[in-house]
Amino acid sequence: MTLLHPLRFALALLIAAALVFLYTTLLRRKTAHDLAYSSIAFFAAAVQPRRWIPQLLDAGWMLALLALAFALGGVRLTAPMPVRDGAVFICIDTSGSMATTDVSPTRAAAALNAARAFIEESAPGTRIGLISFSAGASMIQPLSSDHALVEAALGQIPPPNGATAIGDALRLAASALPESGHRLIVLVTDGVNNTGVDPLEVAEWLGTQHIPVYTIGIGTPNGGYIPGSEDEATIDEGALREYAQVSGGAYARAEDATQLHDALARLGRVTSFAKQRVDATEGFTVAGVALLVVTFLTGLGLGRFG
Repeated sequence: MTLLHPLRFALALLIAAALVFLYTTLLRRKTAHDLAYSSIAFFAAAVQPRRWIPQLLDAGWMLALLALAFALGGVRLTAPMPVRDGAVFICIDTSGSMATTDVSPTRAAAALNAARAFIEESAPGTRIGLISFSAGASMIQPLSSDHALVEAALGQIPPPNGATAIGDALRLAASALPESGHRLIVLVTDGVNNTGVDPLEVAEWLGTQHIPVYTIGIGTPNGGYIPGSEDEATIDEGALREYAQVSGGAYARAEDATQLHDALARLGRVTSFAKQRVDATEGFTVAGVALLVVTFLTGLGLGRFG
């Protein structure tokens, strides 16, 4: 929370404190006067409102005045707001190990279904692009706010084959993202990087550009052998955590299709919001005035201002 006019806020607090003091002083005098001239003390005590009611009214006055003081000070709040100009690239691993079946029906099929969930959960207006990578990286779908078009482009993702060039995919995504705005990369992979540029160097550079990388590790540590190969399908969680950490993103592992689907669906919702400074002056003004009116009418109905 920040204030555009802190001196106005301080002045408003002083005025509010003076009003509260004046109000309580007059109320004590009225109460003392009523008791002094009442010949039916028992009746006066019997009809007096319960103790918590005047306390609640006093709290209402103070909260209303405090809200108006914040409004006068030009209050600004940092809050998550829907992103309308966000840009996201989903980088999907299509190396040979994605044909492994430890994630049903295959890691590759589960990754496509999860990417579809991400697209469906993303806020309208968010631009999404697709990149596939194995021994190299390929642009499948440039950034587009037409989510139906992006979802249809998932059908162009090639079948699993070849090595794993994570750094090439990150670099291609970085080159295609806009120079400013809410930007991020979602990396869905199961393998150890074994070709292309160093992904850690690219991830570190992305961090300096405020482009977080959210890494999703798909598969189990002992996923069995890659179909048609004597190589084992594994996962380098340490590296994926590091890519996320140095870029300002986060890492999650999915051992089955449901976990992968849920992880990307949640990420689609989370990345649809960004923290922004919001002018809350109008809201505090309305809340303060409304609370003043309600408190006054309540007190009037209870005969407190009679």
